[in-house]
Amino acid sequence: MTEFEIKLEIPAARVDAVAAMLAAEPTTRMRLRALYVDTADGALARHGIALRLRQEDGRWVQTAKATGRGPLDRLEHNVEVAASGDDAPHPDVARHDGTPLGDRLRAALGHAAADPPWTVVFETDVERVMRDVQQADSTLEVALDRGHITAAGRSHTVRELEVELKFGDPVDALRLARQWTARHGLWLSTISKAQRGHLLAQGEVAGPPVGAEPAHYPRKASPGEIVQAVLASCLAQVVGNASEIAAGSCDNDHVHQLRVGIRRLRTALRELQPLAALDAGCEPALIDTFRALGQHRDQFHVTRSLEPQVEAAGGPLLATASLGPPVPDPGEVVRAPAFQDALLELLGQQARPAPGKGSARKPLRRGLQRLWRQVVRDGARFTALDETLQHRVRKRLKRLRYLADFAQPLFPGHGQRAFLADLKPVQDALGSYNDALMALSAYRAMAQADAKALFGVGWLTAQREPLARACEKSLRRLARKADPFWT
Repeated sequence: MTEFEIKLEIPAARVDAVAAMLAAEPTTRMRLRALYVDTADGALARHGIALRLRQEDGRWVQTAKATGRGPLDRLEHNVEVAASGDDAPHPDVARHDGTPLGDRLRAALGHAAADPPWTVVFETDVERVMRDVQQADSTLEVALDRGHITAAGRSHTVRELEVELKFGDPVDALRLARQWTARHGLWLSTISKAQRGHLLAQGEVAGPPVGAEPAHYPRKASPGEIVQAVLASCLAQVVGNASEIAAGSCDNDHVHQLRVGIRRLRTALRELQPLAALDAGCEPALIDTFRALGQHRDQFHVTRSLEPQVEAAGGPLLATASLGPPVPDPGEVVRAPAFQDALLELLGQQARPAPGKGSARKPLRRGLQRLWRQVVRDGARFTALDETLQHRVRKRLKRLRYLADFAQPLFPGHGQRAFLADLKPVQDALGSYNDALMALSAYRAMAQADAKALFGVGWLTAQREPLARACEKSLRRLARKADPFWT
């Protein structure tokens, strides 16, 4: 079965307040002790599957879980297992036969599917307090989990509020989650206990960055179904990386991929309006988050990439204090209430039933052609444009790239891959030019506090014109060579 569940992390200072709010109505309390098992080579984890044996107030339940179609969807299958006392029963994949999860389990295990040697990777010990809530016509379960995950001598504290849809509309679950989030400063997380346990066992702080995945939908999908698929693809990237950053990761790859995901999401909100009426009211929160994280990215680029280049060119070593003011903490940026509310609102839009029928090819073709004409027109005179208009060329090229990616399934066999490949060197050239302009601005600011930064100002000023010419050359080549697949 598919479950729709929203997991919200709780700040340590708000746990008691959350517990008090939950206990305002009669609750049920359970102790949940679980063992998560896998093969020695981690076959299940590699395939995004978790297999656990959990003791629930004296009875044992074997559960298989796996990722579903959307960021909040999970496949789950539970089987009660006869056992005596506190000794866990032996895992058996056959208990899930005849279900979609059973098929995925056996495919993941391959030749060892019958009864592989199992290893307990980690354990959880959680006290759960829960109650049912009626929201409109939906029945929801709200559960507070407090406890620990332990693995390899390490421990992670669990402080989670889960909102699970038992019956009804996912939008109602998201609406309730927004209320709890706004009141207590909670933040959305897609890092499951299973994922956290595996990271703990491996001694890792965070999982890998989540890159962009194509939007999957059939060629004859309705406009609404296409919008849902695109939003699901964008949100999976955004929420996946935001979850890691909110949990404490300052890794530049997580920050970069979150910013890419926000760009894709904003492109969807703008360019898919002809297919479905999307509410873009949350866009200011996306823009604020994107810009704040951009400060982190820019400082990283200056200190790790450009500063060594300037020094290699003969520039003096700058004092750390000269490299600019402190940038916002990425975790604080991502946990901000406005951004969290925007994510839940967008997940609600993605979860709504797909409206209407009809063809999406014509409106998407018009959008692609408009962006293509603008890029070709301004690319031919790139060096004559001011910096603001040059930056607009870069933004339009990115929107063209993302919209072309969203529209691929509607134009099968029309050279989409070749077109997207032709865009890459142009994006690289424009990116290098944008980085140089950003760094030039940063060095000018540094020079006000440290005259030694003037060497960098001069060096970067000399780079500016050749990089701009390279951009125009790449854009002109794109206009001659690329074959727009939608025409």
